[in-house]
Amino acid sequence: MRAGRRRAAAAALTGAVLLAGCTTAEPAESPSPPTAAEAVGWPEPWADRPVVDLRFDVAEDLETVAGEERVVFTPDLNTCVLVFRSWPNKPVTARAGTVLTVSEVRVDGEPAEVRDVPAGATDSAPAGTLLEVPLAECAEPGDEITVDLEFTVELGPDVNERVGTSTDVDAAWFATAFPLLSWERGRGWDRNPAVAVAGEMAVSEDFELASLEVVADSRYEVLGTGRAVGTSPGPGDTTVHEFTAPSVRDVAVTVGELDVQSAEIGGVRVHVGLDEGVEEATTGEWLAQLEASMTALVDLLGPHPYEDLWVSVLSAQTSGIEFPGAVQFGDVDPDFRRALVTHELAHMWFYGLVGNNQGVHPWLDESFATFAQMVVHGEGSASMAELPGSRRHGVGEPIQYWEQFRRPSSAYYDTVYIVGGTTLVDARAQVGPEAFDAALQEYLRANAWQVATPDDVQAAFAGLPEVLDELEEVGALP
Repeated sequence: MRAGRRRAAAAALTGAVLLAGCTTAEPAESPSPPTAAEAVGWPEPWADRPVVDLRFDVAEDLETVAGEERVVFTPDLNTCVLVFRSWPNKPVTARAGTVLTVSEVRVDGEPAEVRDVPAGATDSAPAGTLLEVPLAECAEPGDEITVDLEFTVELGPDVNERVGTSTDVDAAWFATAFPLLSWERGRGWDRNPAVAVAGEMAVSEDFELASLEVVADSRYEVLGTGRAVGTSPGPGDTTVHEFTAPSVRDVAVTVGELDVQSAEIGGVRVHVGLDEGVEEATTGEWLAQLEASMTALVDLLGPHPYEDLWVSVLSAQTSGIEFPGAVQFGDVDPDFRRALVTHELAHMWFYGLVGNNQGVHPWLDESFATFAQMVVHGEGSASMAELPGSRRHGVGEPIQYWEQFRRPSSAYYDTVYIVGGTTLVDARAQVGPEAFDAALQEYLRANAWQVATPDDVQAAFAGLPEVLDELEEVGALP
């Protein structure tokens, strides 16, 4: 059976408001309310999007995760191979001790060959960042392919990134920690290599997360992705936590001894979990900042794209990393937290709702998220004059471009985030907030649940040539 019935089940959203300290909700008994897209007014997701089932079995010591994945995929182009990305094996996380290895792949029930490709992984890495699975017979557009994968993730200690485990407190976090289908509609497979820059470099079409199961020791709290369906007893002293989401590009999970509170903010169920090492702020203070940032962003960009938002605050991290419907934050001081929360929440629209190839066109999410942060907090363009001239014209460069600099991550941040965001703020001032914001919201609506390119920005702002001129000047557009 294809996904029709499974999609209907995944779209069912409970009206229950979660109580403080709880991470799951009982299944709704009332008739299914509208899907997330219908409820907030965004267009419906792609009907033939992949359907994904995931199961993570987390070891009691929080150092390893055993995973199972099923992907039902219907390509819109001819293909003779499947491509998955193993992003935990990129240089920044692999050097910290994190690794994802795939042990078995089956296609339509039959064992399949797996080719492990380095694709930017370091020479010492035990596995590459790309998996190729040749098909026994080439698939034509509309052919349904079912892929089953088994894999293991080793979590590096105190990794200041998206996959790791703490050596000081009982907490583990893992996001993009599964073989991620790397297909773009109308374009095919993305095989761009990982690079040694601290930034995101993935691309993924939205998929239906039909089921996410996280099996963990019963003493631990679990933060997931999507709607919390409920819990059930697992093997031994474990509990199975189940989630579902109608349309996401990625999955994030946090497990451990966490202080968790939940609240409804503007119709969004927000769940915040702090590990025991967090000292700078309480869960209540984080919820207050999330409410302030989310309210301002909704006013600027339109409805929040997800009905649930899962926020992890981890003492081993120092910044923020975004995922569709989820964010990992570090234990940052209040002055930094204000802008950081707004920036990461802006990614719910820029990369969550409107996706992009983060390795090829990183400015499409980072420049726009920084722009939103600057507008919300009244930040201007004074910092632009302080940047070296050589970095002022590379906003549209791919992420691998920045490897040539002595401090690649800093050069990348200074240009793609700061120059890109500042340019958009200046362009908005030039044409007026009303005209700019209307064009920006049309860009979001026209590209909702898709993977956008710079051509889509040009189309959205075609009636405001001053904006396009500003973006061309800094190299964001050709």
